[in-house]
Amino acid sequence: MYSRFVVSELDEDFNKELGVFHAIGHLRATGKLYSYEEIHHDQIRQWFNENLKRPTRFTASKGPFYRKQNKAISWFKDSAEEQLSRVRGLVAILRNQGVIVHMLKTDRVGYVVYEDEYQIVAESFRGDG
Repeated sequence: MYSRFVVSELDEDFNKELGVFHAIGHLRATGKLYSYEEIHHDQIRQWFNENLKRPTRFTASKGPFYRKQNKAISWFKDSAEEQLSRVRGLVAILRNQGVIVHMLKTDRVGYVVYEDEYQIVAESFRGDG
């Protein structure tokens, strides 16, 4: 089973719900977070930067990848217990800001373009919403 945290706002590039990392990034960039939320956000992001590999691919298209539109989205694996615990800190900040956050769960992520021990990145199957 795979998990993903999203908000109701749509990502214009994917026409899918915006993930919590992007949603909180938007709030921070527009100065909407309280200073203590910014500090907590920065600590969580630093932890992720140090403890979760950055996916090397976000498209099923053949290279060169930098010229392709990124269509894939990231999901946490059930084995990502610590990562899921940390992302809930971001969820708490978003909820404190009045943003509704949903946790999606699926065992059918789509066409896998990247995978490691804790995460999977996949493009949705055609017709999957």
